[in-house]
Amino acid sequence: MNIIHRPDWALPESSATPEHVVLNRRSFMGAGIGAGLLASSPAHAQRAEQAADPSAGLYPAQLNPAFREVDRPVTTENVATTYNNFYEFGSHKQIWRAAQALRIRPWEIRIEGMVERPITIAVDDLLKRVSLEERVLRFRCVEAWAMVVPWTGFPMAELLKIANPTSNARYIRFDTFQDTAVAPGQRQFWYPWPYVEGVSMAEAQNPMAMMVTGAYGKPLPRQMGAPIRMMLPWKYGFKSGKSINRITFQAERPKTFWIASGPTEYGFWANVNPAVPHPRWSQASERMLGTDEQRPTLLYNGYAEQVASLYQNMAGEKLYM
Repeated sequence: MNIIHRPDWALPESSATPEHVVLNRRSFMGAGIGAGLLASSPAHAQRAEQAADPSAGLYPAQLNPAFREVDRPVTTENVATTYNNFYEFGSHKQIWRAAQALRIRPWEIRIEGMVERPITIAVDDLLKRVSLEERVLRFRCVEAWAMVVPWTGFPMAELLKIANPTSNARYIRFDTFQDTAVAPGQRQFWYPWPYVEGVSMAEAQNPMAMMVTGAYGKPLPRQMGAPIRMMLPWKYGFKSGKSINRITFQAERPKTFWIASGPTEYGFWANVNPAVPHPRWSQASERMLGTDEQRPTLLYNGYAEQVASLYQNMAGEKLYM
């Protein structure tokens, strides 16, 4: 008899989006939409976007069976897409309307720095060179709220193959777009725009690190970081930069947005750890979006088995904030 031992981060299969729901999304979106549904809403905004999105036919992608199970329900799509941090469009959580001003086509990504040959690639051309998959993953904000989302994207390691970095590259810097004409938050001069995040080469090569282009079986909505964002599910959410348009391979550690803004409160690694509080609040528990439920925070957001080895022999590093 085969006995299946599930890791402690695994979610029950019942928590994944049911197959019939995923398969019916496309037929629903293709059906006629009555005038009564044309009110301002995240669902309507996303349907309108998909009509002009050349990547819409790539979704839903195949669910990766290694990431189909979590220990909590998938967060309702309407909740996950209306409670977002995106400081480019404001410091409040209801920025989804403002974020619809972001122009996501044409969209080019500059890959430069310590690479064999710098390139600029359109996001739709990039999508032709990678294999998209869906992963059901936890997401943990440093503000102590959490959600579970079916993300679609590709391993960050595939991006490294396309970039072909040199042996001198130790870190990767990711820059978010900068356009004050559409992003009013970027007119706030006290922030160090553009939004910058970064990872080590070792982190980027870990199978958990992802570049995300979709969610809930559809192209990624603007408020969640369209057309392409990072996803590092074992770290606090601010490490997963949105709407990326420049990727730089470099020897020195990037000075990221929140390190520049609050060096006493945020560090480069920012791995989730319930035992290490933020200077202004506890990280011991988290609130699940859409509910009043509080859950204990898990070390590395429940992915210690996959990523803890990245941080061995790093005495003196501030790994958890």
